[in-house]
Amino acid sequence: MFEELEVSASSHKHSRRLEQSESAIATLPKSNEVTVLYAAFGLLLRSNLRIPGLTPEREFTKTADVDLHLGFAPAARDGVRDEPEELVYASSYMTDLGEPALRIWKTSHGAFLRLDYFDGTQFWLDPAGTAVWAVWPATLSIEDVATYVLGPVLGLLLRLRGVPCLHASAVAFGNFTVALAGSEGAGKSTTAAALASRGHAVISDDIVALVEREGLFCVFPAYPYLSLWQESVNILYGQDKTLPSFSPSYDKRQLLLAENRLRFQETQLPLGAVFLLDKRVTDAAAPFVEKLPAGEALVALVANSYATNMLDRDMRAREFKLLGRLVTSVPIWRLRPHEEGSRIGGLCDLIQEKCHELGLTHQH
Repeated sequence: MFEELEVSASSHKHSRRLEQSESAIATLPKSNEVTVLYAAFGLLLRSNLRIPGLTPEREFTKTADVDLHLGFAPAARDGVRDEPEELVYASSYMTDLGEPALRIWKTSHGAFLRLDYFDGTQFWLDPAGTAVWAVWPATLSIEDVATYVLGPVLGLLLRLRGVPCLHASAVAFGNFTVALAGSEGAGKSTTAAALASRGHAVISDDIVALVEREGLFCVFPAYPYLSLWQESVNILYGQDKTLPSFSPSYDKRQLLLAENRLRFQETQLPLGAVFLLDKRVTDAAAPFVEKLPAGEALVALVANSYATNMLDRDMRAREFKLLGRLVTSVPIWRLRPHEEGSRIGGLCDLIQEKCHELGLTHQH
């Protein structure tokens, strides 16, 4: 399932593909280049450009895990015009011209994965997940590119590195993580924002990266913001609330946590519960919750794993075993919210009630 990789592309405005005359690759002045280190998903990222939305690390004691070469294609491609390519994925999201919003290729005999977006932005990832290259048209900005980097690109990179990931957002309940999983449009970010307004620190949005340590499944912190549709902003804060857009070409709004007096969880926490956001219902008694038995929970988590089609057979087998261990130690609940978004307060009440029963205390 590649739905997660498509979400960022579908949120961009893509009325047409760039004409050849418009698609000249952006040339970056040398003065723009720096060396900046960022921490996200348990990784130390070294970038040659500042990335909007991330806070640079001031102190670090280890070498970078991932190098980001923004504004550059891989050197191995210099002068290569007819490199062998294999199309491994074409997005189901189409532009107005009927072209896929995203294509993914294996290039140079498997030396790279290349992501080709509808707007001319291209990314290359090495198979080990240690480096990313990116080029984009001169008509786009680093803010446009960052929406890809901090979403599907790093999500795919984590998968290449063998990191299990859920398509979920996550908040802190005391010293534990509560993950809110679901498909696109299920309300993961909106629910996380509503819980954040009740004092819960945000850990991650849209991608929950896991690590298994001593029988616990810990969640890595991601970025200090949430990504919301304007409709969600209206539901949560009213019509008068204005949040900045990520870029002119990206439809979602950026809820910066610190600027809105919300908290970001900067250290990893063990996973205490997973709530699967199911289809909304019209029943006046909603929301509803039910605890899933281990077998059903395992199927649900596999269905809500991030970019599973990029895993080879051995990686899938290892992840299946890990998720099998997870569902025997972490409670998995299915939530059916009411279809009216304005009733999200009742959904948060139910989540807090179940977490209280589990002993996941809420610390302000």
